Amino acid sequence: MKPHAFVAMPFGTKPGPDGQPIDFNRVYDDYIAPALADAGFEVIRADREQRAGDIRTDMFQELLMSDLVVADLTLDNPNVWYELGVRHALRKRGVILVQGPRPTQPFDLYTDRKLHYALQDGAPDGARLEDDRKALAAMARATLAEWVDERVSPVYSLLPNLREPDWKTLLLTQANAFNAAYREWASRTEIARQKLRPGDILVLADETPTRALRIEAKITAGEALLKLRHYDFALEQFEAALELDPSCKRAREKKAVCLGRLGRYEEAREWVRRLTEDYPVDPEVWALLGRVEKDNWIRRWRRESASSAELRAAASGEDAALAEAIEPYHKAFIADPSHHYSGINALTLALLRRHLGGKTSATVIDNLIGGVLWAALTAQERDRKDYWARASYAELCLLVNPLDAVREEYGATVAAANRDWFALDSSRQTLALLRDLEFRPAETAAALDIVDREIARSTPPFEPRQVFLFSGHMIDDPQRPVPRFPADKEGIAAQKIAAALDALGAGPGDLALTQGASGGDTLFLEACQARGLRLHLMLPLEEPEFIDRSVMPSADGQKWRDRYYAIRTALKDPPRIMPAELGPPPKIGPDRRASPFERCNLWLLYTALAWGVDKVRFICLWNGEGGDGPGGTAHMHREVKRRTGRVTWLDTRTLW
Repeated sequence: MKPHAFVAMPFGTKPGPDGQPIDFNRVYDDYIAPALADAGFEVIRADREQRAGDIRTDMFQELLMSDLVVADLTLDNPNVWYELGVRHALRKRGVILVQGPRPTQPFDLYTDRKLHYALQDGAPDGARLEDDRKALAAMARATLAEWVDERVSPVYSLLPNLREPDWKTLLLTQANAFNAAYREWASRTEIARQKLRPGDILVLADETPTRALRIEAKITAGEALLKLRHYDFALEQFEAALELDPSCKRAREKKAVCLGRLGRYEEAREWVRRLTEDYPVDPEVWALLGRVEKDNWIRRWRRESASSAELRAAASGEDAALAEAIEPYHKAFIADPSHHYSGINALTLALLRRHLGGKTSATVIDNLIGGVLWAALTAQERDRKDYWARASYAELCLLVNPLDAVREEYGATVAAANRDWFALDSSRQTLALLRDLEFRPAETAAALDIVDREIARSTPPFEPRQVFLFSGHMIDDPQRPVPRFPADKEGIAAQKIAAALDALGAGPGDLALTQGASGGDTLFLEACQARGLRLHLMLPLEEPEFIDRSVMPSADGQKWRDRYYAIRTALKDPPRIMPAELGPPPKIGPDRRASPFERCNLWLLYTALAWGVDKVRFICLWNGEGGDGPGGTAHMHREVKRRTGRVTWLDTRTLW
């Protein structure tokens, strides 16, 4: 989506500083709007004088959320000055000042840089207009790209300790255009997050109208990928968010987690160290450092084939690394005694250190036991469904209580998980650590047995070995003037698609993604079905319209429709319908929406990449040329090549 620009300016024809009339509608239509459009912005004008109703609601949202605000200061218009002041108070950057000829400059902004445009007879001067547009477009691009900590606002420049408010806390509760769009987007994003569909979130992230929402969407997608343990692709999302806002704490924290999970411990440690400098009393930051150090400690001694005795001996030799992990967890718990996650980790690692022969303070351990007990129980009182509070209390019981209490609490904890496979698996990892180090073997074995039984009842997430993505030509319509995929070449195409799948080792445990159009899509789906792949049909339109537009238009349309339904009937998962999952395509103009077929290509690609970039295999049946409209195989081929080189191109120019 295009970045968002809001224009604060006078409207209609007004007397200029010299008394001569100025047509500000012409200034907007001929100068400001075209220049900003050339710079890639969607432009919204502050039309307060010409619109009825409570326009202030929309105006405040635009001043808060817009990527850029352009204020025309040719006149001392109180509305424009008010809107500029609101923007300066809300945001530290993203403002451009423009003005036509005037004899004096406003004192408060006398030294601020302004773009001057020329007027002739009360309208933009045609002789200078092209240069004026280019100057505004260039400044708009530069302002969007400037360092995120640049303080253009005099308010933020003069008050260096002032921080921008969280935009979500300032969203107005009254109904307005921005709120409606945001709530619809947020609702769909949350549904996709709950369903663990980062591909959906990535499409929605591309469609957000402002930078703040793009940051939010990238982080949400990254968190979904992180939960699915696709750390490399998750890292890309957090880094994309940090390109938009390098100071974003949430993205910085999650990037550190990804670096740690990818085994890049030195980078992760340095990343978190900077966070602790910026947030010295934040428990989440110190807990994150503890997590990085804990992962590093485990990495130093854990070996796949070693016995428990060997692992315990190896871990005993890494006492210094274990102490490095305990300290930040302990600091986090001191900073916030309600932070039970930090407390239980500090306590577990401290008891493991004593178990492995290291020095620990009995007073510190006793204090941690009491603190975690209070923190976990009070968290449960606040929310009876809080799985992590229950898990902390169950782990505390495992560390210090008798066997019967351990069985009782772990039984209650797995029930609270509501068959959340990821939550249960997280608890299992801690228990596996205790088992490997022979800590309270009877109690650990009992807890592990309870968690394993519950995991067995839960449905683990499907994890494909390979992900096959396909795009290809439809069977030619009888009226097509230049043949591209004649019906009599179906057998050749089917043979080549099957051979490509076999060459790539396609089989059970793999996933196939495509639309379901006649021709290439159908041949690919039939070949995958024959080889036992799991199929996901992803349709750009409601199914009846898709069948009408992409299945029926051929001489044998009825045959292709029957084959489509045969595939559909055998699917384990029903087709996913893009308008139902993601809503209508975004607007790209006053009366235009984005192509659903281009959007579906990105949806397919992002969904494939979300399983892991290294798993994606793209097969295309294509003549190397552009299609009959947007969103064809050429578009998909270009997008895949941009992200991964694993492409099998079945070039129809040489096939027939």
